[in-house]
Amino acid sequence: MAAHLIRRRVLALAAAGLLAACVSPIPATSEPATPAAEAVTRLFLVRHGEKEAGSDPDLSPAGSARAAALAERLSAEGVTEIWSTDTRRTQQTAAPLAAALGLPVQTYDAGALPTLANQLAEAPGVKLVVGHSNTTDALAALIGADPGPPIDDATEFDRLYVITISGDHQVSSLIARYGAASPRAEKPAP
Repeated sequence: MAAHLIRRRVLALAAAGLLAACVSPIPATSEPATPAAEAVTRLFLVRHGEKEAGSDPDLSPAGSARAAALAERLSAEGVTEIWSTDTRRTQQTAAPLAAALGLPVQTYDAGALPTLANQLAEAPGVKLVVGHSNTTDALAALIGADPGPPIDDATEFDRLYVITISGDHQVSSLIARYGAASPRAEKPAP
């Protein structure tokens, strides 16, 4: 029995020695170790730019200018995915950034926003989603961001949601503006 214990101790010491040989020495500095970078998802949500009249209209000249301003605003943000509904106005809003970055515009179904919200939050990356006045704020809410007041369908085209989802699924958001300012209805005095 004593030989068995001695053999165990020798094996344990040998294993500890091998393990110590595999571990790199700790530097002599007193700098704290930095944790591994967390996977982060950043989302930019916008409504399409100003449009012409009709059932599936093109962007107006002001909408085309807004799409160019969006491309300029997001060109250095590291966008890895671009999503749009299949309407002309949303595709045309996404097109300048897609062309500048050499990315495809992926189409989503505006009637399946919960599915899109899950898909966007699933994998890290920087993503642009172009939607409509009645889907963009709803998508922000589904992701867990503050949707703000409803988007004014007639006049508001400059709202830019900036949403960050950290590796531990914490959501932070802000509403920014881009391009030419959209006219705002004056709020009545209290």
